[in-house]
Formats: sequence, C-alpha cells, structure tokens
Amino acid sequence: MGLFSSKSKNGFPWINITTEEQLLEAWDYNSDKTKLFFKHSTRCSISSMALSRFEEKWEKDEKRCLVYFIDLIAHRSVSNLLEKISGVMHQSPQVIVEQNKVAIYSATHAEIDARYIQKLLPTEKG
Repeated sequence: MGLFSSKSKNGFPWINITTEEQLLEAWDYNSDKTKLFFKHSTRCSISSMALSRFEEKWEKDEKRCLVYFIDLIAHRSVSNLLEKISGVMHQSPQVIVEQNKVAIYSATHAEIDARYIQKLLPTEKG
C-alpha cells in the first residue's frame, strides 16, 4: 500500500497510524482486503498483555488483512476519530475490524483473539 511507514514491533508487520489524515486514508482505502485497527495504551499492563498475545497468535503471513496500530497515549485524537467513523465506542485495548468502510467486528481486553479474527476474514479470490 505504501501510504505510511510500517511499524516493526517485535518483527510484527504493523502499519503505524499517527495522524487523523492517515486514519481517514486507511479507512477509505479502496481495497479488497479487510483492515484491522489495534488501539493500544502504552500505560496499561492489560493492553500490553493483549497486544503481546495478539502478536503471538496472529499468522504473520496473513495477506487478506492490513493491520494498523494506534498508540492511544501519543495519538488520542486518532482514536477519537476512529470511534466516530466506525461507530464503535472507545475502549482500550481494542480491535476494530473493517470491511468496505463498515466495522464488522470489535473486541476489547481478553476478548481480543487473533485466531478468531483470522477465521472471520473472507477467503482469497483466485
């Protein structure tokens, strides 16, 4: 996609979102891929555990989904805008999955399950 730089957190292929413009571009990006937005609080141990568990369980060669990372402490306005455009009330940590500009799934805290989310993804065409 090349819209913004990838964030390599523990080798994980995150696409880091730091501005409201990047969020809108990601949300509106016309793609047949599903998008996942992970909202993380760097001050919360529960959020850190959820993030680590997610990164451990997510199949990193997954090509059907773009994975975006939002640091809530550094970029709270981005999180607020995601709440507004997705219609999903803010929580932390939180995952919001979007297809065709619609939030199709959200989870928070211990409910964040990478394997479950990957089972929700549409099968690849071709």
